[in-house]
Amino acid sequence: MFTGTEGQEVGEELRRGRRELRRFLLEYEFGLREVETKIAILRGEFLHMHSYNPIEHVSTRVKSPESLLSKIQRRGVGLDMDAVRREITDIAGARVTCSFTADVYRIFDLFTRQDDITVLTVKDYIADPKPSGYQSLHAVVQVPVFLSSGPVPAIVEIQFRTIAMDFWAALEHKIYYKYEGNVPAGLEAQLTEAAHIATDLDRRMEALHRSVHGDARD
Repeated sequence: MFTGTEGQEVGEELRRGRRELRRFLLEYEFGLREVETKIAILRGEFLHMHSYNPIEHVSTRVKSPESLLSKIQRRGVGLDMDAVRREITDIAGARVTCSFTADVYRIFDLFTRQDDITVLTVKDYIADPKPSGYQSLHAVVQVPVFLSSGPVPAIVEIQFRTIAMDFWAALEHKIYYKYEGNVPAGLEAQLTEAAHIATDLDRRMEALHRSVHGDARD
């Protein structure tokens, strides 16, 4: 049991830790806002200047303090914020859902060509799907955030995928959550088959769209 003085010291330490964590997460929130703005500008340009808008939907999230602390514990990173920055790259996340596979690569290219975007890693699960059938283009990028204390590099993980890929991934997540990761083999096989069907649907719908509208790149 703590004495009065010890209790005050522990309480102050906890308050400092919470303040530091809030400030740390704010950097990611602001970085995510920068990414949202860039995507919104691209989306707005296509809506007003082109005959076709390839971006169907955008969603974003920043991990809650509880979720981040849980991941820090699981990864054994410790509470050193520099180590957390290096080791955990999905604190801020965005998902850009596009109409077709070609749009995924087009928006990825337009976004990552911007001068203040630094691409750290890219994992192309469209060209090389996971064994489960999961498809998406993952990019971890760094964007500058200008605070009163100076610029801070914020890291954001962005997933680019089609409507069909997003629908399949949402269903897979619900099934894995229900079975706590231990999905029966027969159900896993059906999920993989459904992923192949979704891929075929993507190809058919994109071919149909092009037969009606052409390439729609001007």
